[in-house]
Amino acid sequence: MKPTMKLCLLPFFLFCFLSSSSYSHPHPFDPLTPSELSTIRSIITSSHLNASSSLSFHYVGLDDPDKSTILSWSASSSPLPPRRAFAILRADRQTHELIIDITKASIISHHIYPGPAYPSFNNEEEAQAGLLPMNYKPFLESVRKRGAKIEDVVCTSYARGWFGEEKQNRRRAAVLCFVAGETANFYARPIEGVTITVDLDDMEIVEYRDRVVLSVPAAEGTEYMAARQRSPFGPRGNRVVVVQPEGKGFSIHGHMIRWANWDFHLAFDLRAGAVISLASINDTSATMAGRKSVLYRGFVSELFIPYMDPCEEWYFKTYMDAGEYGFGLLASPLEPTVDCPPNAEFMDGYYAAQNGETLRISNVFCIFERYAGDPSWRHTETLLPGEIITESREEVSLVVRMVSTVGNYDYMIDWEFKTTGTIKVSAGLTGILALKASTHTHTNQINTDEHGELVGRNTIAVYHDHFVTFHLDLDVAGPANSFVKANLKTVRSNSAHPTPRKSYWTVVRETAKTEADARIQLGSTASELLIVNNGVRTALGNAAGYRLIGSNAAATSLLSDDDYPQIRAAYTKKQLWVTPYNREEKWAAGLYADQSRGDDNLAQWSMRNRSIENTDIVLWYTVGFHHIPSQEDFPLMPMLTGGFELRPFNFFERNPLINTEPFNKVLSAQSTTQTSKMAQV
Repeated sequence: MKPTMKLCLLPFFLFCFLSSSSYSHPHPFDPLTPSELSTIRSIITSSHLNASSSLSFHYVGLDDPDKSTILSWSASSSPLPPRRAFAILRADRQTHELIIDITKASIISHHIYPGPAYPSFNNEEEAQAGLLPMNYKPFLESVRKRGAKIEDVVCTSYARGWFGEEKQNRRRAAVLCFVAGETANFYARPIEGVTITVDLDDMEIVEYRDRVVLSVPAAEGTEYMAARQRSPFGPRGNRVVVVQPEGKGFSIHGHMIRWANWDFHLAFDLRAGAVISLASINDTSATMAGRKSVLYRGFVSELFIPYMDPCEEWYFKTYMDAGEYGFGLLASPLEPTVDCPPNAEFMDGYYAAQNGETLRISNVFCIFERYAGDPSWRHTETLLPGEIITESREEVSLVVRMVSTVGNYDYMIDWEFKTTGTIKVSAGLTGILALKASTHTHTNQINTDEHGELVGRNTIAVYHDHFVTFHLDLDVAGPANSFVKANLKTVRSNSAHPTPRKSYWTVVRETAKTEADARIQLGSTASELLIVNNGVRTALGNAAGYRLIGSNAAATSLLSDDDYPQIRAAYTKKQLWVTPYNREEKWAAGLYADQSRGDDNLAQWSMRNRSIENTDIVLWYTVGFHHIPSQEDFPLMPMLTGGFELRPFNFFERNPLINTEPFNKVLSAQSTTQTSKMAQV
């Protein structure tokens, strides 16, 4: 879901004198700079497209260079490949796709998309659509009948999806309205029973219906702002301070980040948000020590959030937050010491607004080192005569964080890099539930299926799902990888070898030959899921690999296969898919998600059943939640987190931290040196 507008954005002229140091280390994957975005706007507005009075920008991003180009550039440090941009525009009720050569200031290609779906919304048109009901007489009457004041009403637009229409030539959106005034939490006070449909191209209301009049829930008990809370206050611990007396342990050069044994590139994209590229690790354990690749590219590809109320005002609420709204577009500026600890560094993000002008999202990413006092490994030995040995190493990691506020929900995405070689990815959910006005004030009044839980007086929180799908182009020790299911098989003891044991389990490895072999529903079998490079082996002969470890947030969709939202998001029936690398296959729901029909998505691509053995493969992993709301989720929901790990599996010759000195030894040595110098003085 989507907010009315983003007030924190600054026009390009406020930051056009940026320090050149931000872009002093150019890289082919660097996001488009403010200067480049300005050039792109000039190129487009100087073209014939500017003759259209309805020209609007919906996506401008880097046109990714071919993978072979990137890999050869990385290996040879040759000049940068040509800088190109990909733009999606609307003009004269048509969707235009442009490839732009920024260096030559020219349009390389111009294609009109003929399909039935539409590009993502932009902030400006959503804000404009939200104002339409304010002067619409039937709506003013609906507000009056509910006893609300029009000056307290807030409206914003939402995607309507697709529900089997044979032909749909209108770019439609729903407009939903709420009552603010007495509380910042206007989502808790919906104007229930009203359905408003807007044509976004013509920017006019095309359908209106007030089906049932329900009172707006009271504001009492909905406020979440600290300044408006009254005693008695809730419990809290004492403040914990993050201190790094030796300074930060990571460095940022342009968009390249180096920390401990890791190097990777971080960029902002209007649709995906944070994009991690070219993550590699320095392997000092191998005979031929050096850098080894792990992740070529990783990002959030799509978020699918279907609500479970089939009534007229709710059935269409089956959102695709990245493809319909832009996960990066809705990124929130991160607050130092609140969203991120005091030791964090920040990066800004830039994008093209509806008219092509450059806007900034300040502090769109934060990067920080995390230490919670946990060990990464430890052991205490007491069996050696005359001594007790305790050895451990501290678990210090590097985190890249982004928060996207998609209307009422806030999503926090963390990419956490560990010195063990693990990449841990988490998706956190917080914010405000989607709430429905009701006549009920007690659960004993509910005799029918209300499609949700009573969380406040006259307030139902509707059942729903969250499916966050990640695009993971792994290059484990190189691009030629295979996907292996290490199945744990129960075996009866063999009578040829007498033993009291009746059974044990062993591992039977199964290499996926085609895409069909790699569609996984977690928990259906006991398996370890591996990505291996058969061409790179340890001294013991094991193929270098990584293991995918899921979390408890591994739900799959329960919708029927013929339900229209499920057709659009068919890939949510499995947590894991594996496809061969294809430069065009980035978005799990397809390039165009708004009013899409499921004919261009991950499930459709995988129907080709291509070979995925010993080749360049991409993993698509979905973190899934079935959300049954509770009263503790109201008026604002505590963080709920799920995710996955990419963990080395025979990637190193041994634990890479064995020969790492513990911090207490290093500090002790420093203290001894300082004491010695003082004694000499």
